[in-house]
Amino acid sequence: MVYDCLPVLALLIVATFPFLPFLHGKVLVPREVGALAYLYWLVQLVLIAAFFVYFWTTRGQTVGMLAWRLRVQRENGSLLDWRLSLARLGIVGALLLPFVVGYWLIWGHWSDRQARMLAMCVSLAPIVLAYLWVWIDRDRRTWQDRWTGTRVVLLPKKK
Repeated sequence: MVYDCLPVLALLIVATFPFLPFLHGKVLVPREVGALAYLYWLVQLVLIAAFFVYFWTTRGQTVGMLAWRLRVQRENGSLLDWRLSLARLGIVGALLLPFVVGYWLIWGHWSDRQARMLAMCVSLAPIVLAYLWVWIDRDRRTWQDRWTGTRVVLLPKKK
């Protein structure tokens, strides 16, 4: 996932350029630029989804997965289609929702730093558990794998 953050970040930076002429020195947040910020967030979400859907449906591997010889596939070994890819992303998004909402609610309203950090860690529990589940699952699958009928496999080394 860390490896995939780099090309996704580069993609998001490039996607920011068309918005710059409309900012006039303001920060790209709703209270400063209104609906333009929401459009920007939508563009970011679409690009992130497109990145993963493209790679999962064409090769079964993102750039980061390629480096670690990992491949996401259906149980029968075939590539995912766009619906299954979006379902996997939707599940991850739903698991991240407590963190996003928690960040928005807690960060601006709680002054106690330790309480904020504890609340943020607790709000990350669903996504962390989803990935740690691979260590106790008999088939070594995460929650999104279980719920979509997919799996991530380790490919053999090339000789």
